[in-house]
Amino acid sequence: MQTVPYLVIIPTYNEIENIERMVQTVMALPKKIDLLIVDDGSPDGTGSKVKEMQTTFQNRLHILERTEKNGLGTAYIAGFHWALKRDYQFICEMDCDFSHPVDQLPKLIEKCESDADVCVGSRYVGGVVNVVNWPMGRVLMSYYASKYVQFITGLNIADTTAGFVCYRRNVLETIGIDDIKFRGYAFQIEMKFRSKRKGFTIAEHPIIFTDRTAGTSKMSTKIFREALFGVLELKLKSLIGKL
Repeated sequence: MQTVPYLVIIPTYNEIENIERMVQTVMALPKKIDLLIVDDGSPDGTGSKVKEMQTTFQNRLHILERTEKNGLGTAYIAGFHWALKRDYQFICEMDCDFSHPVDQLPKLIEKCESDADVCVGSRYVGGVVNVVNWPMGRVLMSYYASKYVQFITGLNIADTTAGFVCYRRNVLETIGIDDIKFRGYAFQIEMKFRSKRKGFTIAEHPIIFTDRTAGTSKMSTKIFREALFGVLELKLKSLIGKL
């Protein structure tokens, strides 16, 4: 039986090195937040570990298993639908690699409970000083990619590609999540762009972003290229009324 209005969705693929500690960390937060793992058939046993831990965290730890790796965006959309079939009012998204500070989850939720419809855990509020363990070249590429997205889309958000976000329920019910095309990091841009187009308030909360220390990064050239050119497509579709 669901007892809290808060949910965080974490997509996983081969995160056996992180999943147990991640579940324990979320469950130990002073704010009671349910957790949904969307696992894309991880061959390393990630899904099995989650199911094993469900006996300890009954009614708070959930798993949605998919048969194959099919992109970050589709995993989140599946998770959003799962959440909307229940009574969750504040739905968050986060990575499993501890790059997003778990202890800041309540802060994102509190911002949405007060005066925002969407709250982004932002690496770049105040510059690039909040990124740890990334080579400077990657930091600058990410920072200026976000500036590029701001310029093309008009999004007044310092960290447009951020994947640490809290949404009010009505945002996900309104923006047309089934119409979202992109699967990689452009998915994060499209979510924010659609939220802005529907008139929702987007706030940012500064975080310290720390690169993963266990497991393997899912970033690829294809994902980066999708984000680079996807924003142009988003802007064009919005101009001709097809978004």
